[in-house]
Amino acid sequence: MKILTTAQFSLPVILQKIARKRSQESDVLNIVQPVVNAVQKRGDAALKEFTKKYDGAEVNSFKVSPAEVRAAYREISPEVIRALKKAAKAIEKFHKTHIERKSKEIQTIRGVTVWREFRPIEKVGLYIPGGTASYPSTVLMNAIPARVAGCRQIILCTPPNRAGQCNPGVLVAADLCAVSMIYKVGGAQAIAAMAYGTETIPQVYKIFGPGNQYVTTAKMMVFGQVAIDQPAGPSEVAVIADESVNPNWIAADLLSQMEHGENSQALLVTPSFKFGKNVIQAVLRQIKTLPRKTIIQQSFARSFVVVVRTLKEATQLVNEYAPEHLEIVLKNGEGSVLKRIQNAGSVFLGKYSTEPLGDYATGSNHTLPTAGYAKMFPPLSTEAFGKMMQIQRVNQIGLKALKETVEQLANYEGLGAHARAVSIRFSQH
Repeated sequence: MKILTTAQFSLPVILQKIARKRSQESDVLNIVQPVVNAVQKRGDAALKEFTKKYDGAEVNSFKVSPAEVRAAYREISPEVIRALKKAAKAIEKFHKTHIERKSKEIQTIRGVTVWREFRPIEKVGLYIPGGTASYPSTVLMNAIPARVAGCRQIILCTPPNRAGQCNPGVLVAADLCAVSMIYKVGGAQAIAAMAYGTETIPQVYKIFGPGNQYVTTAKMMVFGQVAIDQPAGPSEVAVIADESVNPNWIAADLLSQMEHGENSQALLVTPSFKFGKNVIQAVLRQIKTLPRKTIIQQSFARSFVVVVRTLKEATQLVNEYAPEHLEIVLKNGEGSVLKRIQNAGSVFLGKYSTEPLGDYATGSNHTLPTAGYAKMFPPLSTEAFGKMMQIQRVNQIGLKALKETVEQLANYEGLGAHARAVSIRFSQH
């Protein structure tokens, strides 16, 4: 974890040094493209082949049975089930506030009324990763807004282990969220299956959920055939903090993101060089006590402390970095700093608002834009699982009021049939 200072380097140079990679590597493309093509052409047969190759599992039936879901409940402690239910309640409460089913009717011109109505996407697919950790919380974050939106069919794909079984926490969370169907398939092959459909897995209209570089590349490849949520990359956190907070707390917050994966990144932005060094020392002490320390050691090497001269520099840096998660922990000025933040996925304000609270249970969504995409993408929300349909109602008064305008513009553009569709309503024939 290196220390950089704005006294030594300009902000553009610092941003270059801490930059995350977005580009798809050619070797990943070369692996994913044949997988996507094979699933599109050969369906379930290709899924079985790739599931054996990449997950080491021979799966005869991809669909998870009710008996498997019941068995999953027996493998999860009552305490974890209660925690999932409590988190789900908060997530649902917040996500119910996201959409307006019908907008206010606006009279744009006398006799012309225009409004919008929300419609859910009928069929959606959720991808829940496996790998080095299990993520039932990600099921909640994707399935609950889908259900709140009113999606008719919600299918979920998640990779099996070598025994051909799915993570029990994922199955329980999916059941609590009333997911329509669960399938034991992961990786790029799962994305292709949901995009094109197979004998077993139905085609969907939009795919959601995080994954590794292979999953992300597959999502980008099938975009256009289906819609996707957003590009996903390694997890990251930026923290703007000063000496008013315990360095052990900030160290713990940074580590909570470092443990996600070897390519994760943590960034501390502080006006105090001494505080930055204290946080690094606290991180090194705490790493030794954590079960995922091997992973953390890799992401620690990708992480930085940036010492700034002013909070204005801090906000300029953060806005260009556009972090997935941002903590603002200051003795004074948290509110004014927040007002200057333009680009961040999810913001945690104050010393008690540690980022993992949002990962699980505040009710906010933890599916967030990474790798600088917070400049253009929002957090996952209920709106993403639907679309607004616009409606207009025009009476005779409105038709007369718009007649000349439409005829003039249509004729100018050479679209005579457009003009006639209006003028014919004023003729006797």
